[in-house]
Amino acid sequence: MEIIRFADLRPQPWRNGGGVTRELASHPLAASAQDGVWDWRVSIADVSKAGDFSAFPGMERVLTVIDGELLLLTVDGGEHPLEKYRPFRFSGEAATSSALPTGDIRDLNVITRTGAFKGYTSIVELSKKRAHPVFEGQLGILLQGQATVAVADTAAEPAAEPATAPGEPEALNRYDAVVGSDTQTPEILGRGFLAVVSIDPVAG
Repeated sequence: MEIIRFADLRPQPWRNGGGVTRELASHPLAASAQDGVWDWRVSIADVSKAGDFSAFPGMERVLTVIDGELLLLTVDGGEHPLEKYRPFRFSGEAATSSALPTGDIRDLNVITRTGAFKGYTSIVELSKKRAHPVFEGQLGILLQGQATVAVADTAAEPAAEPATAPGEPEALNRYDAVVGSDTQTPEILGRGFLAVVSIDPVAG
């Protein structure tokens, strides 16, 4: 089971000085947030200043405000008020700028290369009674509340190896990300809100 700890991520300042980005994951893994050669990237950004967004030709973006009240996004001349926990999809090539009518915000960014991958973000309310699984190709990011994660209990399966047995639950801190798996599926229990990011390969 892999957990990406938000506290361990290095903030990378924007070129325009309007904020910082922390990269949770990208593919290929050797890529960095600055070189732009990845096919997909999941990151969290702190936005403290209105201004233009960087262009990502050949990419599609899904942006979700995860802290703060409102981000006013202008995409190719059209205004889109983005409220908390409401994902918004737009072209990475579009001329995009932002305003902060209610103050600083933090957002979750999913960027995928058009024709290669498709990204999705869903906001899920957690339960202490029913665990939420995180499957292969997904990240589960704790946005708010308290939660633990453990590998799903597969002990009932006769062919199960000891490695698939559930371990001790690990506590998640805010914005920690759980990497999904189909063989040792992590399950998250708790109270609060979880962002489930899915990166699906495009057939063809």
